[in-house]
Amino acid sequence: MLTLHRVTTLLADPTAPPVTDGAVLVQGTRIAGLGPYAELAGAFPAARTRRWDGLLTPGLRNPCGHWLLECAYHPDPREEIGAEPVPGLELDETQAGASARRGLQRMLGYGTTAVAGPFERPAVRTAVARSGLTALPGEGLAGPLDPLATATLAQAAHGRLTIGGPADFAVFEASGPAGPAVPRAGGALATVLAGRLVFRRH
Repeated sequence: MLTLHRVTTLLADPTAPPVTDGAVLVQGTRIAGLGPYAELAGAFPAARTRRWDGLLTPGLRNPCGHWLLECAYHPDPREEIGAEPVPGLELDETQAGASARRGLQRMLGYGTTAVAGPFERPAVRTAVARSGLTALPGEGLAGPLDPLATATLAQAAHGRLTIGGPADFAVFEASGPAGPAVPRAGGALATVLAGRLVFRRH
């Protein structure tokens, strides 16, 4: 099935000019088209269309995956101890796996599609592999769940969107003095991973 993601602004490459009223055409797990919505809709009239009022960018890379998933605990909402990662707790493998799964879900809410390790605990490695996020080498840095809290989009983006490339991207509200092609930190409107909508803000 073909899905056309229509957005207010498309920024397939953070170093290139944005496209107003742009779109990404997804077929399966890959990107089949990029460009102005009118051109893609005309060429693929049978495609299902999703409309997003925001800025579509490549998915983000979180460089702090090791710290967030192996050195911090992500509380279950039923525990009523808040939502922020809690460092320094001793966890068994079952607890570590459940914590990592919750942490990965929260990362998707920030537009993250790639996460840096190393992932040394078996339960965490399994959680990362099953999540579908791209696992990358890393240096074990400590930091926030939101990559845009400490980096620009050009620094945080995991590459650029290309035809034939993986359909991993995020949609953000846009803000900032540099114009409409600046995503607002604080979370994504939607995250697509391997062509699947894995997060949508309610």
